[in-house]
Amino acid sequence: MQLYFTRHGKTEWNQARRFQGMLGDSPLLPESHEEIKLLGDHLAAIPFEKIYSSTSLRAKVTAQEIQTRLHHPVEIIYNENLREIGLGELEGRSIDEMHEKYPQQLTDLRNHLDRYDPSAFKGEPIQETLSRIETVVMDAVMQHEGPLLFVGHGASFTAAIQWLAGKPLAELREQGGLVNNSVSLLETNEQKVLPFELKLWNEASFLSNQAGLDALL
Repeated sequence: MQLYFTRHGKTEWNQARRFQGMLGDSPLLPESHEEIKLLGDHLAAIPFEKIYSSTSLRAKVTAQEIQTRLHHPVEIIYNENLREIGLGELEGRSIDEMHEKYPQQLTDLRNHLDRYDPSAFKGEPIQETLSRIETVVMDAVMQHEGPLLFVGHGASFTAAIQWLAGKPLAELREQGGLVNNSVSLLETNEQKVLPFELKLWNEASFLSNQAGLDALL
């Protein structure tokens, strides 16, 4: 069984280098809609059984625009547990300014999730993020047989995909972060139990101008 994952299109806050997190949100950039069309066309022939999407607007719009490009459009199931990692008081704030205020915590968020402690700004522990996303994915795996598409967020999906592939906390960021509208692929085993096999990571060569760009939260 194949599980595809993508990150939402690039937003105004991504461009402005502002944290979005679980509750923060901002509109997609105008050019993002063209990138999503390219993503949708790239995925168009895959016979998805369902699309699962975060309930954040930036992910919902991305999922809906992908759906219109599929040869056989399928239902989108929205689940709040696919939202971005909760960043508490950082949401909506400047990434650069917050790095000056919380250098250790934000360095750990980007590079060393085994050390990450967000309590200073009332953020969500990474273990809680991984648990809620794992629950959604495993419930979906048990309900379906065909390919599934999950539409979500950069920080949470970067960690969760690697986690589902069996990586420990200390190694979840070793391959870098997901760029907007990239495609990653996990395959389940016959028993549909973890760990799954990571077959494709952060593929974005089909996009016009995003491939290779470093990910922002």
